[in-house]
Order: sequence, then C-alpha cells, then structure tokens
Amino acid sequence: MVRGSGVSRGLFERSNRVVPGGVNSPVRAWSAVGGEPLFVGRGEGSRIFDEEGRGYLDYVCAWGPLILGHAPAAVVEAVVNAAPQGTGFGAPTKKEMELAELVSGRIAGIEQLRLVNSGTEATMSAIRLSRGYTGRDKVLKFDGCYHGHVDALLAKAGSGVASFSLPDSAGVPESFTGETLIAGFNDVASVRSLIREHREDLAAVIVEPVCGNMGVIPPAPGFLEALRELTRRYGIVLIFDEVITGFRVARGGAQERYGVTPDVTCLGKVLGGGLPVGAFGGRRDIMSCLAPLGPVYQAGTLSGNPVTVTAGLATLKALEAPGVYPELEAKGRRLEEGLKGVLGPGVQGTVNRVGSMLTLFLGPERVTAPDHARDSDRDRFARFFHGMLARGIYLPPSPFEALFLSLAHSDDDIAATVAAFADWADEDSSRH
Repeated sequence: MVRGSGVSRGLFERSNRVVPGGVNSPVRAWSAVGGEPLFVGRGEGSRIFDEEGRGYLDYVCAWGPLILGHAPAAVVEAVVNAAPQGTGFGAPTKKEMELAELVSGRIAGIEQLRLVNSGTEATMSAIRLSRGYTGRDKVLKFDGCYHGHVDALLAKAGSGVASFSLPDSAGVPESFTGETLIAGFNDVASVRSLIREHREDLAAVIVEPVCGNMGVIPPAPGFLEALRELTRRYGIVLIFDEVITGFRVARGGAQERYGVTPDVTCLGKVLGGGLPVGAFGGRRDIMSCLAPLGPVYQAGTLSGNPVTVTAGLATLKALEAPGVYPELEAKGRRLEEGLKGVLGPGVQGTVNRVGSMLTLFLGPERVTAPDHARDSDRDRFARFFHGMLARGIYLPPSPFEALFLSLAHSDDDIAATVAAFADWADEDSSRH
C-alpha cells in the first residue's frame, strides 16, 4: 500500500482534530482502499497536484463536474469577472434566468427549472414536489441508486426487492423510510409488481437512468421505457436523477441518449462548472405546484448564486462547441478498449461505460445489476488503486464509483493510463 505523502499525512492528522474523520464527505477518507488521502493543492487540465507538488492524471474530476478539466480558462475568467460584481444578493438575477433558459432548451423533460445548491437538495425537493402534486406519499427507488443523503432515500432492500426498506444510516428513523419501496435496477418484473400493489399510494418513481453509485451500470434495453409506460399508466411522477449524467453522457443528458423523457429531472455537477449547484425541473403543470405559485414550499438563501450561475453558463456554452460530445465518446471508448485489452486470465473483470463515465470492475465478467457489482474483488481493487497512484494515476478510491474523463484528457493521457494498468496487472499477477 502506498502511504500518503508526508505533507498530506500531517494535514490529515490535523484535519482529524477538527473535522469528523478528517474529511467533509466520507469516500474522501479512502476507507475502501486504506491509507491516508492525498490533500490536493491545485488542478490544471487533466491533472491534480498534491500539497508537495506531485502531479497525477485525474479520473475523479471532482466526482463528475469537471467535464472541461481543471481550471478551464473560460470558466475561470467568467468567475473572476463575476465575483467583484457581488457574491450573492438573495434577489432574482438575469443570469439565473439565462441559465434556466439554456437548460430548458437542452433537456427535453424540463419546461421550468428551479435552482438549488446540491444534488441532495434537488432530489429532496423533487420528491416533495411529486408528493404535493399527486397527493400520495410513497416513493419507489432502486437498489444501488444513490440520490444524495435524503433521509427517505437512504434505504436499501431488506430480504428482497419487493419489501419495504430499512434505514441505511444511523439517525434515520424507520418511519422516514417506511414510505420508500425498493425495486431491482434493470428488473422490470419487480417494478411492475410493486407498482401494481401500491399504485394508489405511489407518488413517484426515482431512478438514476445510468446507475453511477454502484459503479457504472447502464439501463438494460427496454428498462427505462418500461418505467415510463408504467408510471404514465398509473399517474405516477417519473423522476430521472441526472445529477451525474446531465450534460455528461449527451448534450441533453441520459434522457436524450436513451430517448425516454421523465416528468421531473434532477441536475447538478456539470451544471455548476465545479461550483456547488443543483436543480430540478420538469413539466410546467408539476412545477407550478411550487411556492409562490402553489402549496409545495421550497426555498434556499444561496439558490441561484450569481458566481455559481456564471460558472455554469460558461461551462454549458463551452459544451456547445461542435464535436464536443463525439470527442468525449471517443475518449471514453479509447480508455474502455485499452483497459479491456489488459484484462485476461491474470486479471479478470469487465468495463462498463456510458459516454465519458466508466467503471472497471475487478472480478466479475458481467455487471448488469448492483448484486453483480457487489461481487467485485475489493482487496484487489485496493491494490489496484494504490498501484495506479504510485504510477501517477488518481482514481476514485472506491470500487463502486465511476471514472470520469474530461475534454482535457489527451490521447497520450489515456495511453499512459492503459500502460500503467498493464504494468500493475503484470506485477500484481506475479505476486498473487
């Protein structure tokens, strides 16, 4: 195992004295891979640099937002120009309206949009809105899909996918998740059964159209279409959580890529260009239930923050350039094919990819559901993570996360990553 640098180790020790676990989001603590986390000093293009100045090819990309790479000139310039004009007003601004117009013009399922400050706020608000719109209480989610740390959605399946769920975190009363049902991702039969049983009480079905928090798991052919048909038939709100996939897997998100339009869409990550943001939007008749027009209350002091909105506008406008999404697709395909080319008897596994997000699962040769992902070789992944880090490649420190590419990743970067994997695979196979 590669230990963190002396500087990072010292900072981690200091941080542990004032920050729970030393980190402000759990996966950053490297609990799944061991060792002490790097403390990052800066980023540039496809690379991050730790506090000692050592550089690494970065495939975390701030967990997805940095589709243009680190510190892209257009975004930095926009932020630098916006900040002196004011960092917050608590009043409407022209730019937040312009961002809403741009998003509604790109995302088919959005006629109106409300900005919030995180993906968690977006999903929490979308659930409340769906309940207010339908007058029903229950929500159906999917095993393996993460929708932020909302109490009612921090739940997983118990003895089976057709059961009521138990809380997946201490501090969440069972009553909070008692209105949450769990179905199997890519399992239409489990969805159909639950909807038929609870159709009079179901307000919403919420799903990551591409599962991204058990590693990348694409929707099976017909899965999203079945969700759309079933929810429409029973008057249930279909929510796509596109916090990860929005503006990443296609210009219009996963709903464009797969040709299925939800009633409500949750966004984040790329939308803010690296600054904190979230949004939810959908059909006009549903969104009009929000205060001040309707009875569903939702508010936020920093919602529509002018600096964040400026970064988002600059990012989305940069993504309008011709050929951007074919380029991202090509980069993703090149990395996927390179990694697959290394896999074999010595290192078994598979690569799942959708656009510029992918996961290398070590162990299973097929991953189409969260249960398959859970069969991954976690010990070998920890060795893989540290072995790649020693070779200058920074990966997500968990076997159940996505790697993200940016427009800043070059062909040479991808070739170097594949070469590093091949070198590690040879070393690990000979030792184990």
